[in-house]
Amino acid sequence: MSLELIVKSKPDGTIWIALMREGKLIELHEEKGNTDFAVGDIYLGKVRKVVPSLNASFVNVGYEKDAFLHYLDLGPQFKSLDKFTQDTLKGKQNVADLLYFKSEQDIKKDGKINEVLSTSRDVLVQVAKEPISSKGPRLSSEVTLAGRFIVLVPFSNKISISQKIKDYEERDRLRDIIKSILPKNFGVIIRTVAKNKKISEIDADLKDLLDRWRKMHKNLKNARPPKRVLGELNRASSLLRDTLNDKFTKIHVNDPELLNEMKEYVQLIAPAKVDILKAYKGRSDIFEAFGVNKQIKMLFGKKVPMASGGYLIIEHTEAMHVVDVNSGNRSKKNDTQEENAIAVNLEAAEELARVLRLRDMGGIICVDFIDMHKKENNKKLYEALKTHLKQDRAKHSIIPPSKFGVVEITRQRVRPVTDIETSEVCPTCDGTGKVQASIMLADEIENALNYLVLDKGEKKVTLVVHPYLEGYFKKGLMSSHQMKWFMKFKKWVKVVGDNTNHLMEYKFLDKDQKVINI
Repeated sequence: MSLELIVKSKPDGTIWIALMREGKLIELHEEKGNTDFAVGDIYLGKVRKVVPSLNASFVNVGYEKDAFLHYLDLGPQFKSLDKFTQDTLKGKQNVADLLYFKSEQDIKKDGKINEVLSTSRDVLVQVAKEPISSKGPRLSSEVTLAGRFIVLVPFSNKISISQKIKDYEERDRLRDIIKSILPKNFGVIIRTVAKNKKISEIDADLKDLLDRWRKMHKNLKNARPPKRVLGELNRASSLLRDTLNDKFTKIHVNDPELLNEMKEYVQLIAPAKVDILKAYKGRSDIFEAFGVNKQIKMLFGKKVPMASGGYLIIEHTEAMHVVDVNSGNRSKKNDTQEENAIAVNLEAAEELARVLRLRDMGGIICVDFIDMHKKENNKKLYEALKTHLKQDRAKHSIIPPSKFGVVEITRQRVRPVTDIETSEVCPTCDGTGKVQASIMLADEIENALNYLVLDKGEKKVTLVVHPYLEGYFKKGLMSSHQMKWFMKFKKWVKVVGDNTNHLMEYKFLDKDQKVINI
């Protein structure tokens, strides 16, 4: 099983990251130019309001809506963190090191928010969930710093190990390593990828996290709320940190500057993998070249087709996502209704697990599978769904099929659902329902070429159109529009198809592949 990462940097600063497994799109991430309020960011906020009835408070971290901080998200060591924060702001805590820091008593598990927080108080918080819909960020005061092999937990002395590491000898080895290098008043969560790693690699990861803690302390010294005191890694680097393993074969990046940044990061976390980073130098869009655009259009619509001819219908409401499984035109002469149902349902389970991860759908998801009468088939479906969802890094739980064939899934939601518009306004009528008398698109493009080549003096021009139009302009060898333009302008106009273009949409690129404004 090979994994590829396709990274597309756009001129407006937005970065799109596509994770492919055996050529299939399984994750899609968008990182906008403004990366504030990303999961993991640490802020110095100011308490706006304490609400005892909710046992929570609302905190100003600079977002347009106040962020939400519940008592249960304060963390047991909240008093120690609060003391460190207040002493740093007052100039009493001049070093980030916690060797001589006297920890405070843990707060009660069943305590009240107004016992530890008050209005207008400065508080150090970490973004646990990004702003979603009309809600502000969800916060936590249990600050952690995630690394490649470990997660650093300040003000704790506990060493936890991922449950996915089953080997007791390996667990003991990792625990002994951490005990020998961990500073006082710091705890650690050992991640699954730390299995069989050398002490030098784990130590380097720990030192990097301690450097980030010192950077956070330095930024905190002169901070005034609301203020971000430590930012999380960009989405591309954090994805590499969490997923990069031996299964990755190539990472393609279309921006040289971003490629260098990623190479520097990979050099730190996995030097042997630096060579898999490749600069994309193709003329067409990188997502178009690797078939990402086509898969996005197929998988982000209301109707998601499956290879057998069946399909999923996905609806989103305020409270939940609802998925309906349909067999479509799939049918085999020798299959009974029950056999057909289990075959479609098993295929749908695999596709659903992929779509949940791809769209980053969270909350409650209700799936109406095709009814099956045999209990063993329902159990088989449930086990298959659990197996496919094991690869999902988001926390989730599944309830077995009900007697109506409905499966309920809850999935952790920490970011807004990735929502991509896959429908297109009719380019002929512009959505009005009224068709114009005629559209001479070829003449329009030729007039534009006349201006660009003859009047403006562009030496090299590329025409980007919908693939249907690409075929139209290239049809015929000597009689094609492309050849006619060559005979007229004495310059070859390259025609490139792009699925992201509407049917009648076109644009021109110069020799540097930049859009020419006409």
